[in-house]
Amino acid sequence: MAKGKSIKSDESYIIDLCDEVLCLAAVRQYRFDFLQGDPGKRGICAKLPIDTYHEELKLAIEYRERQHSEPVPHFDKRKTLSGVSRGEQRAKYDQRRRDELPKHGIKLVELSYDDFQCDTRKRLIRDKSKDRQVIRGKLKK
Repeated sequence: MAKGKSIKSDESYIIDLCDEVLCLAAVRQYRFDFLQGDPGKRGICAKLPIDTYHEELKLAIEYRERQHSEPVPHFDKRKTLSGVSRGEQRAKYDQRRRDELPKHGIKLVELSYDDFQCDTRKRLIRDKSKDRQVIRGKLKK
């Protein structure tokens, strides 16, 4: 790899493929007024981000990396303000998205790293042809 050139994250790679499959660019890290986290230090609830939102399709897409399904020390180092582990909070917020988005007429499609071919470190192998097929299948459900 050339010096100074970075590799996209697995999340960015998958979201870019979703845009290609849908032939439509999504808004990244979209935040709805109705989808909020727990109160912070000042008692204010921050809006929870959605990885992508296709307003024209009323479609939200979330890519679930490894830390969404298993403990990952790098991401789970400290307790949250509410006293739970970061993993517990992540699971709670993932469920909140599942519950709240459909109530507002928005379809949520969740893609997980284990839907795709991964190496031994659970990083995507990135076979675009196969990965597009997986995405097409998930979007049809």
